[in-house]
Amino acid sequence: MDTTVKPQDTNGSDAASPSATGGLQPFLHDAVVTLHAPSLVISREDGQLSGGADGFYHGDRRALSRLTVTAEGIALAPVQGGPRGADRAGFRAILRGLGEVTPDPAVALHRRRSTANGRLEEIFEVTNAGGEHVRFRLTVSAGSDLATMEQVKSGHVIEEASPQVADCDAIGLAWSTDDFAVRLAAEPEPDVLQVPTGELSYDIDLKPGTSWSVTLTCTAAYTDGDQFPAPPADQLPWCTPVLRSADRGFDRWLKQSLADLDRLRLTDPRSTHRDRPDQFLAAGAPWFLTLFGRDALWAARMLLPLGTDLAAGTLRTLARRQGAVTDPATEEQRGKILHEVRRDTLQIADRLSLPPVYYGTVDATPLWITLLHDAWRWGMDPAEVEELLPHAEAALAWMREAASADGFLKYVDQTGRGLSNQGWKDSDDSIRYSDGRRAHAPIALCEVQAYAYEAAHAGAALLRAFGRPGADAWEDWADQLATRFREHFWVRDEKGPFPAVALDGDGKPVDSVTSGFGHLLGTGLLNAEESALLAARLAGPDLDAGHGLRTLSSDAVGYNPLGYHVGSIWPHDTAIAVHGLVKAGFPDAAASLADGLLAASAAFDARLPELFAGHGTEAGTGPAPYPASCRPQAWAAASSVHVLRVSLGLDADVPGGTLTVAPTFARDYGPLAVTGLQVNGERLDVTVTADGSVKLAAPEELTVTTG
Repeated sequence: MDTTVKPQDTNGSDAASPSATGGLQPFLHDAVVTLHAPSLVISREDGQLSGGADGFYHGDRRALSRLTVTAEGIALAPVQGGPRGADRAGFRAILRGLGEVTPDPAVALHRRRSTANGRLEEIFEVTNAGGEHVRFRLTVSAGSDLATMEQVKSGHVIEEASPQVADCDAIGLAWSTDDFAVRLAAEPEPDVLQVPTGELSYDIDLKPGTSWSVTLTCTAAYTDGDQFPAPPADQLPWCTPVLRSADRGFDRWLKQSLADLDRLRLTDPRSTHRDRPDQFLAAGAPWFLTLFGRDALWAARMLLPLGTDLAAGTLRTLARRQGAVTDPATEEQRGKILHEVRRDTLQIADRLSLPPVYYGTVDATPLWITLLHDAWRWGMDPAEVEELLPHAEAALAWMREAASADGFLKYVDQTGRGLSNQGWKDSDDSIRYSDGRRAHAPIALCEVQAYAYEAAHAGAALLRAFGRPGADAWEDWADQLATRFREHFWVRDEKGPFPAVALDGDGKPVDSVTSGFGHLLGTGLLNAEESALLAARLAGPDLDAGHGLRTLSSDAVGYNPLGYHVGSIWPHDTAIAVHGLVKAGFPDAAASLADGLLAASAAFDARLPELFAGHGTEAGTGPAPYPASCRPQAWAAASSVHVLRVSLGLDADVPGGTLTVAPTFARDYGPLAVTGLQVNGERLDVTVTADGSVKLAAPEELTVTTG
């Protein structure tokens, strides 16, 4: 074997400063993503890691930025490529002209990828199915820029670090910084290793009917360990249901979503039981593969019909980091639930600088309270619920304090470097008036008031059930909030009355029509007449695009179908509206939105992205992607379970001893059978027959109501 070594470059592994090129966020719409959090791989559809956001990542650091294969003097023609589940992918290519004596291809390359925690395995297999003896040189080229995820997302081109010969059992390459080490090994060893260029070359000799393969293994690790480690393989915190329906698309959507959710799991290293650490879902790949309060809470809430272990782990993980002091730099406040956790400060140009633990969210705190309540109703161990009640009381106290000025929960970025919008629509331009002007802070969002109302009632129910004081006061607080909301938020346009998306810093309504209506329904904040008005609005063509809800009405000034929060479609947003519509008594409108999500899932090969374009069905049969969207995203994947739950009309009240199964639009997908749901720690199977009747296998201790 020939080994060529270049002396260490003076920049060494510190060559990670942005160059003058780049500056645009990389697109991901045509990427193939495999993941096993906190690791993931992004490549093109031909399997090559060759630019943009491509790479093997671990813990928000890019371990490999380049991994390509070429055949000397021979063109590789990709013919097939894509994911196989969540953590594997396969790619096929033809070596054009090699060994061909007929028009049929003769020599093919099959590239198989497997992603694990801190580990990437790539198998390159060449098969000669022709009748000629072939000889050629195959070269795998590898490189690493050791870039942070923020550098990658910024679009700047980072200079590659200089490789070294790997100090391991097999000859290969190595890259490292002070706190991060990468090793790439090959089996068998290459015939030629060009260290400066990262090239591993093989001289291949294939007789007819034979094959040859090489396995490349790349490992990556932080010297001080992972911030949020991967969970043990045998500790899935939910049951995995199986759906069999007349609409096989629904089956595929659920199966792919569950596979992705499995690989988005992370653990809390602060867990008290180290042999069984608390788990939560990372928000999404690649940009948000860490703990986000809001995302983790919504995803866990949507997955409650699969069990309460994930919800319990999520609640405890966030409770351990609940605000204990007032710190303007991080926006921490006593009782507040955090927004996100990163290894390092998130720095985006000069406009945004978020500390590693950042509390800039107005909605995570009420959502935490509601998840605790809902998990209790689905069967979370009462002892575990009771242990978290002091945190619930602190969260309720934060709500009271946050709303002390005028009775509404609102936000304002005090630092000038944080998020200017701190609801789930947290982009700079998301909250705007109907004429397109941006609202000014402090801002009170309509859906956050609904969350607060629901959380106050949920908190009251928990306090009363566990014999703690304050339940009546919180119910009164919620009723007063509903009265204030009715007085201050409702506005009118040519179609009639509706609640404004927000109140601005002067207390004036921000009068745009948005998907936020769906978050109000079913929370109890609205009366029957108000709910009917919003159900009709959600069913209108300006919001219902046919593939889901637009975040901003297409009639609004400033509507952009490719705007992050001003016209795009977010699956979780639509799924929340589906649930709210059914809970408020409008199953037909809910069914239309659910059908739109199902159609969109088929267009995205059953892996719905974080968001996609809001052009609507009139622009084409399938939705256009939002090019920089995460895929998979936890709450987008969890939406499949949420829609299934709503279609079956599932609702649990384990403390009250009841379970409701009242199918709504499940009949549209029938006959339908789902096995392996869970309530109160026991299995639940539901069948909806062709004539719409319901058959159940449910826990005996619960009284079941069907409809």
